[in-house]
Amino acid sequence: MDFEWSDDQRAFADQLRAFLAANLPENWEELAGHGPASAEITELSKRFCAALAREGLLFPHWPVEYGGQGLGPWEQQILAEEMWVAGEPRGGQYMNVNWIGPTLLKYGSEEQRAKYLPPITEGRALWCQGFSEPDAGSDLASLRTRATRDGDVYRVNGQKIWTSYAGLADTCFLLTRTSDDRKRGITILLVPMDTPGITVRQIPSLIGEGDIHEVFFDDVVVPVEARLGEEGQAWEIIAYSLRNERLGIPRFRLARAALDRAVAMLKERRAFAREAVRTEAARCAAACEAARIASYAIVQKRVDGLPIGGESSSARYATVMAERTVADFVVEYVPEALADASPYLKMHHQRGIVAGIAAGAAEIQLNIIASEVLELPREPR
Repeated sequence: MDFEWSDDQRAFADQLRAFLAANLPENWEELAGHGPASAEITELSKRFCAALAREGLLFPHWPVEYGGQGLGPWEQQILAEEMWVAGEPRGGQYMNVNWIGPTLLKYGSEEQRAKYLPPITEGRALWCQGFSEPDAGSDLASLRTRATRDGDVYRVNGQKIWTSYAGLADTCFLLTRTSDDRKRGITILLVPMDTPGITVRQIPSLIGEGDIHEVFFDDVVVPVEARLGEEGQAWEIIAYSLRNERLGIPRFRLARAALDRAVAMLKERRAFAREAVRTEAARCAAACEAARIASYAIVQKRVDGLPIGGESSSARYATVMAERTVADFVVEYVPEALADASPYLKMHHQRGIVAGIAAGAAEIQLNIIASEVLELPREPR
């Protein structure tokens, strides 16, 4: 399989790098350490994404009829990689262009598209996803947040947890239960975060400012027209959305860039000659390359229109391992980087902490690999 970029794709990557060089502030790497959900990065992302939109670079992979350039999955991958290796200055807005916008294009009503797409395409919207719950982490079929139909509205009661960006988000892509059927009883509501009855509490963490939250829904009234799709259609919609989300976060590229910086620091102080150090660096590089190849194979399936199954979890887990391996390497051999000697490596370490949680916990991915890829029995025979 040939994973070399074409001339047009290399030109596209060069265009993105030039834009980043011209539009990121000089102290960007220090700012990035605040975390993608911090007030500072959220505000910067709105200016940055608005500028991306003016250059036609915010969502070039969208269909032409919706303002995109109609570029393919490889260009979407290049866009994501260049943003991530720079520290993801789009902040939470990467969700908008990767999966919320495309999901609205496919399943949204005309009114929903008219309401929500312009702020996304102008680079001024921030969403959060109300998925995980205290007793339903990556097992979405176990969620309990209930939406009870009451005439022309739903009344929502329940709790979400680990919700990124909730403190500053405009709208929540909310999964609710409308019947007791495990999968067919789940329904999506698009809920403004300033709706009465919503309470957001930040969870203190090591991964940056304002990144994760608890969100409580206390008799929250949501109009029926805020429902995305039909009642019970959420499982189909989420399957479509997550295929875009999980392959739109190329953390392996950030991990490899962090490894290269760590190695450069070691060489500068003449500490890279030791065999043990070089062996560990090679192991990290191999992990990053394995994650890249696994992810690229999935992108090619999208290009070819082939179904994507449990192998996407294999790619996701390979990326987790790349992140963890590089983070461990930095802690072991360049610990001063985490004490402000390298803002970039400190930023990577913060992002690496959540690599096994975001977009589906690593343990859940292993379960999917065991059942769908290896076809192992769920119980001993």
